Amino acid sequence: MMIGLLVVLGVLLLAVFWLVSIYNQLVTLKGRYQNAFAQIEVQLKRRYDLIPNLVETAKGYLQHESKTLTAVTEARNAALAGLKAATAAPGNPAAMQQLAAAEHQLHGALQGLSVQIEAYPELKANENMLQLSEELTATENRVAFARQGFNDSVTAYNIYRQQFPNSLVANRFGHASDASLLEIENPEEYRQTPKVSF
Repeated sequence: MMIGLLVVLGVLLLAVFWLVSIYNQLVTLKGRYQNAFAQIEVQLKRRYDLIPNLVETAKGYLQHESKTLTAVTEARNAALAGLKAATAAPGNPAAMQQLAAAEHQLHGALQGLSVQIEAYPELKANENMLQLSEELTATENRVAFARQGFNDSVTAYNIYRQQFPNSLVANRFGHASDASLLEIENPEEYRQTPKVSF
């Protein structure tokens, strides 16, 4: 009878260790995707900080194009609000969708600015404009790499969470839903043209 009790206790102890192991892995994977989003946040904030400088530099040359400059500023502010919402809940589907939509709007506004700048050769040759353009392009590349890292981390979390029997543990201990990827609208558009080119 003592051996039977020891076997039952051993099985229960293994089950507890197994549950704890699954839970800890879920927490680790969630921490990784949250950290990966923090990297996106850093790069997006950098980009959002560059945009007012870009607008200010172009303002003197594009006095008759105030509508374009206003559109860029408004899109930047909307994107910043989207980033704040996403930062509060990385992986939340609504927050990721809001950020992606705001980023798409900003991309369009920056493309409109790029078209306007093409008409002003002296602005294209302006040293400040060239430097800002270079910094913005480098930041765009960092954003793309950070987004890929975030999406990879979210995918790893979601796959682990969905696997059986992990899903049983996940559903009962605070990991009931998948995290959402940060997907951009029309990715081919982003690959074909830079966000801002001078």
